[in-house]
Order: sequence, then structure tokens, then C-alpha cells
Amino acid sequence: MNYGATLVSMEAPDRNGKTADVLLGFDTLEEYVEHNGPYFGSVIGRFANRIAHGRFTLDGAEYQLATNNGPNHLHGGIKGFDKVYWQAEPSEGRQASVKFTYLSRDGEEGYPGNLTATIQYTLADQNELRLEYSATTDKATPVNLTNHAYFNLAGDGDVLGHELTIVGDRYLPVDDELIPTGEIKPVKDTPMDFTRPMAIGSRFSELDDDPVGYDHSYVLRDSGKNPALAARAFDPQSGRVFEVRTTAPAVQLYTANFLDGTIRGKAGRFYGQHTGFCLETQHLPDSVNQPQFPSVILRPGQTYSQKTSFRFSVQ
Repeated sequence: MNYGATLVSMEAPDRNGKTADVLLGFDTLEEYVEHNGPYFGSVIGRFANRIAHGRFTLDGAEYQLATNNGPNHLHGGIKGFDKVYWQAEPSEGRQASVKFTYLSRDGEEGYPGNLTATIQYTLADQNELRLEYSATTDKATPVNLTNHAYFNLAGDGDVLGHELTIVGDRYLPVDDELIPTGEIKPVKDTPMDFTRPMAIGSRFSELDDDPVGYDHSYVLRDSGKNPALAARAFDPQSGRVFEVRTTAPAVQLYTANFLDGTIRGKAGRFYGQHTGFCLETQHLPDSVNQPQFPSVILRPGQTYSQKTSFRFSVQ
């Protein structure tokens, strides 16, 4: 839908051919408008993830962004790209496709420059949904777009038994406010290691996070012009397999730690902790304040581009 350029529903068959909706969300637009603090299925911008204290300096000027996560800026601010109406138009071609466009005005949520952002969703062959992001600006500004879909390959219950693989050998440690410390550490011999399939909840007892779960950025081994495999999830119960490919340099694993059972979602179900997982393809959090991280600054004459795909199969 064009509110938040949001993915509302995604049905995939299990090993017996029975379909289920594998996305968390709501049944009505009104519920998304009223309750979508979790960002179910929406596009995030201008900047996905956190910016420390909502501040950054660019070309000698200091900018103060809206703060909506304690003292920090999260997912574009108070009214980010997830809470605005995008212009939608079908795209020509053999495959089913729709393009959403949004003009973010200079000063919106504190960001500089008029930014024109687009995302094109394409239902491709091989049970694949492609997401192609682009953006242009008339003034230098940080840009970091993603989609915040929550997946549950079983269609219901929690995701603790889902087996996850992430094609990333390094991750970003964070402080108590989930801001990167600036270090990039190897995952080896830590509960962050998903370089081989591991049940999502199998090492929760080794985590120090409160609420418990993952909310961490992984540096991917491969990023570039062509989408490379970033992560693979498998639900032993249904047999569904979910693969994420991307050109982005990182993926944020989030295991719905802050869902607490108070939000009533689709079909009247209450979403509790760990009832979904997110694999948000993006740049590294707080990149505007971490010069050692890849740059997220888009300048006039340049085009921001990021491609991600979600592919489903069974085993």
C-alpha cells in the first residue's frame, strides 16, 4: 500500500503446498496509522537505524534531527518515510511491478535537501520479490533506505526455532542505547555467529541484551552492484526457506525484542516477543558520526541505489 510504501501481506506455500501469510502486520490502514511503531513492512528513511543524539556534521554545518528513541534518532524520526503517503504507479513490463515515489522536503525531520526517493517492488520468477531503491537530492544529505518487514515462516507462533544463516563474519557491538561503539568485531566464538545455520533462540542465554534477543548489524562479505546472498532462514516446521540477497554492505538482524503482546495484528492475533524476525538490508548505523564506516552521504548529481530481493522455496 502507498502508506509507508508498505508490504502488507506475503503468502508462501509450505512443503505440502499449503500457503500462509509470512508477514506480521495489520488488517486495516487505520491500524497501521494508529499503531505502526514497530514499522511493520514499511520503507524506512531517510536514515534507517540509529543516529546518536540525532546530530551530525556535514560540510561544516551541524544538523539536529528529530529524536524519537530516547536521546537518539531512529528510522527517520517522528514522521519518517514509513508514515507518509507515497505516489504509486504500475511499471510496464512482463512482470508484476509497482513503483512508489516520495519527495522529502528540505528540513523534514531536520534533514538537509529536497530528496526524491523511489522504491520499485517487482514480483519476479522463482518466487522472488525484488526491491529496488533509488534517490536523488539537491543538497548533500545522508541516505540509508531499507524495508522493515517482520517475517514468520511458520505463519504463527514464535521464530525461536527458525534456523538462520548470515553471510557476514563481523558485527557491530553497541552500547546500552544500541548505538555502535565504533568497533567492528569478528563473530567467531560469540553468540553472534550465524555463519552456519543456528536456531535463532538457541543462544539467547548468552546475550546480555534487555529485552533479550538480537538487534545487531552484520557486515556482509559481499556487497556491490549485483545482489549477493546475505542471509537464509529455514523453518523446520513448515519447510519454508527464505533467502535475502542485497547490494547493501550490511544487514540488521532484529528478533522483535520489543513486541510485548499488547499489539493486536492480523486476524486478531496479539504479537508477543520474538513472533517475527527482520533482516533489514542497509548501511551501518550511525554512519554519519563514524568516519571509519562506509559513507552514506548523497550529493547533487549522484543517485543512491540499493537492490534487495526476498526469495522463497521449500525443503
